[in-house]
Amino acid sequence: MVRSTCVAVLSPVLVSLSAVAQQPPDQDRPQYPEGAAVPRSLTDVERAWLLRHPLLGPAAVTPPPTGPVRCVAEYEPMDGILLAWEGPASWNTIQTRMAAEITNFGGADVYVVVDTAAERTTVQTALSVGGANMARVRFLVQPTDTIWIRDYGPRYVYQGNCRAIVDHTYNRPRPNDDVLPRAFGTFKRHAFYEHGLIHGGGNYHLEALGGGYATRLINNENPTLTEAQILATWRDYQRVDTTLFTPFPTSVDLTQHIDMWMQVIGDRAVVISDWPSAQGSTQDQICEAAATLLAGRGFTVFRLPAVTSGGTHYTFTNVVLCNNLALVPTYTNAAAAPLNAQAAAVWATALPGRRIAQVDCQALVTSAGVMHCIAMHVPAHRGGQAPTAYLKSLNGGPALTPGANVAIEWVSDDDEAVANVDLLLSRNSGATFDEVLASGIADTGSFVWQVPDVLSAQARVRVVVRDAQGRTGFDDSDADFAILGVSCAAASASYGSGFGAGGVVPALTTATLPRLGSTWVANAASGRANQPVAFALGARPLALELPGGGTVWVEPALTFVTSSDGAGNANLPVAIPAAANLCGAAVFWQAVTLDGALSAGLATRLGS
Repeated sequence: MVRSTCVAVLSPVLVSLSAVAQQPPDQDRPQYPEGAAVPRSLTDVERAWLLRHPLLGPAAVTPPPTGPVRCVAEYEPMDGILLAWEGPASWNTIQTRMAAEITNFGGADVYVVVDTAAERTTVQTALSVGGANMARVRFLVQPTDTIWIRDYGPRYVYQGNCRAIVDHTYNRPRPNDDVLPRAFGTFKRHAFYEHGLIHGGGNYHLEALGGGYATRLINNENPTLTEAQILATWRDYQRVDTTLFTPFPTSVDLTQHIDMWMQVIGDRAVVISDWPSAQGSTQDQICEAAATLLAGRGFTVFRLPAVTSGGTHYTFTNVVLCNNLALVPTYTNAAAAPLNAQAAAVWATALPGRRIAQVDCQALVTSAGVMHCIAMHVPAHRGGQAPTAYLKSLNGGPALTPGANVAIEWVSDDDEAVANVDLLLSRNSGATFDEVLASGIADTGSFVWQVPDVLSAQARVRVVVRDAQGRTGFDDSDADFAILGVSCAAASASYGSGFGAGGVVPALTTATLPRLGSTWVANAASGRANQPVAFALGARPLALELPGGGTVWVEPALTFVTSSDGAGNANLPVAIPAAANLCGAAVFWQAVTLDGALSAGLATRLGS
């Protein structure tokens, strides 16, 4: 839409700059009355306001998501489509048709953002009359300024197997729109991350293989950053490598967004506009160059006709994909209408087996956007009906000190909601999780754990999430971490008395302490040269007096027999595993000779 059209639409709607020039910034802001046909592009009033109040990035940029992160492509399985109920009735009619198609044929829910509870009632009636499956319509009462939710709505990634939102600052001075992603994350109980870029979401397309696509409008929107820094931000937060293209001239498309002339429809498939009536034009050259580049990367490229008429950019690439459905625009404009059938045929070829539903978008396109611009995708939950979790902390790392307070952090996801959470500890690299750190706690995403006084080089944590029906999911530490406890320090001490059986009383001793991961040696000085000597061991001590004299000091579980040397010494080497679950374990010993002599007992504690 040309600039003069923007002014004609908005001049009766937005507050005049001359009337507010001396007001404080909050009162100075452009206004967005209910039902106003606010265009997707920046208005003259907004542009003037931004000259005095430039957009800044978020006050608190969050650290990027950790672990396995993958952006979600629009052609992947979807849970739903998000719409903001704004604009005049002619726009709402398009939304109603979209909702009917999505809920009846798209296999997905429609999330409708309404300003008030009263508006929700009105919209419920409109959608029901329009044929939407109301069992698949969900409402969020949250004020918005405009219908253009593609540009400000939540951008999703998978963090592990959990959905998470990665947000940007909306490139318009529309404050209610800009806060929607955080509100929707709270509504869905999804993790929320925010980076420092200013842009519009319609200027970003994704594939499921780690590629992103945008125009260099992004450079103009972030003048304090280099192009390399911009690309690095997307890489850090979304794990994508982004290709940048030259934007269309504003005389052709005021938004300069890539979704007005390109759409990724598969891992290696894309649709790109063609300009048969404007061959050699700047926009034609941009599209031809993009088609050549992507074909060279192995993409199948489909071409769709496009035309400008009366200052409006008529595009057929600006569609909504939702599972087995494609919502494709049609127009009544004399220059664009003859292309409707051709565009539908290309889409049918590009997406065989999908339902191609044509929707009259003439009322919307003159405001610089079509259906893709007013819809945001909510990807499918990867766990089905069972919840999923991703453990953000304690994935290896430095050793922990007993008594320290350590935050265990996680994100969760479910088709409905996680009801509660268990936290478990393993001290054998995850072979078992026998120790309960917390049970049935609220799904807050964080728990402060006081590290116990244990010794372990193989500690791991498991977070278990549970829904209201008792279905569970979990995630474990990716690597071992250590706990530097001392309560299981190695020890050795004699107890009781020995018996000589008419000869020398055997002496059971050790030169070293029984430490995990070492070879410990028990020595029996029997006083009997070259004779068998038995070593009995068990987990419990005993005090059983024998009729012939002497006392059995251990309840034997195992017995090892060896021979003494010429000096009467018998040695038993014992390899002690480096297993954290053995730390602090007690083992009791006694030596016995062939003629019935008994040593005193030897109590040992395995440890560090």
